[in-house]
Amino acid sequence: MSDDGSRAISIIAFIGSVFSPWYRWSGRKDPENHICMNVATYGPKGRFTMTDRGRSALRQSAQRIQIGPSSMGWNGNQLVIEVNEVTAPPQLSRVRGMIRVTPSAITDQELPLTQDGAHVWRPFAPVSRIEVDMEAQGWQWQGHGYFDANFGTRALEDDFAYWTWGRYPTRAGATCFYDAQRQDGTHLAQAATFDEGGNVHNTELPETRPMQRSLWQVKRATRGDEGAEPTQVMNMLDAPFYSRSMVKTELQGEPAVGVHEALDLTRFAKPWLKPMIAVRVPRRTRWRFDD
Repeated sequence: MSDDGSRAISIIAFIGSVFSPWYRWSGRKDPENHICMNVATYGPKGRFTMTDRGRSALRQSAQRIQIGPSSMGWNGNQLVIEVNEVTAPPQLSRVRGMIRVTPSAITDQELPLTQDGAHVWRPFAPVSRIEVDMEAQGWQWQGHGYFDANFGTRALEDDFAYWTWGRYPTRAGATCFYDAQRQDGTHLAQAATFDEGGNVHNTELPETRPMQRSLWQVKRATRGDEGAEPTQVMNMLDAPFYSRSMVKTELQGEPAVGVHEALDLTRFAKPWLKPMIAVRVPRRTRWRFDD
């Protein structure tokens, strides 16, 4: 998020593009044949890209992943992201530039999201600075950044019915919430507060506070102090099964504005939804590197 709160950016590198209908239709047996660099910019003239690519577009090393024309690389103290994508229909414009994420520290924490460890959340750098330099007017800014990863060996909708996640910068660092309703009837409810040194501190789990549903009527809730009334500050991504937004809440007496996500996996599993998603997620199987 930019320091002035007017812009934001989200970048996700997928090996096995979990929200791609093409990956689902393929039987999800070959994740390296369904890769994606999903880039979304929020604010004036925001753009969305999510191209499902084949295995010829993937290159990996210990420090770098390249997916077609875009890449992420670790240079020792920064995550450097080079973006060169085309927006999803119907816009069809280019999104190009460089993003640098500088963590205050790297954590050694991870959270199993299921009891058997089939899904794991790994918050590498909950407290970071971000520098954005895109080839578009006004898209050069700095702000508060975040870097994490999710790993899984089963489809999300097989194990989860619904989840919400939130990350809120605070004076001390950042607080993250993970709430999930699992398909087996159990629930996950987790809070984690990280300081700038990457240390995690036990924190009392605030009560769930309801929010207005998204435009697609995805139910939403986050956590906050007693009397807090979480409100959407910016609508970032609104899909039939997924909501991402900038949200203001209150944590330990401190106003906090962060990124909130709600994911309705019961709805995502419906077969009728996949062709709708395919319109926004084109499949490109042919890619050849120049070198």
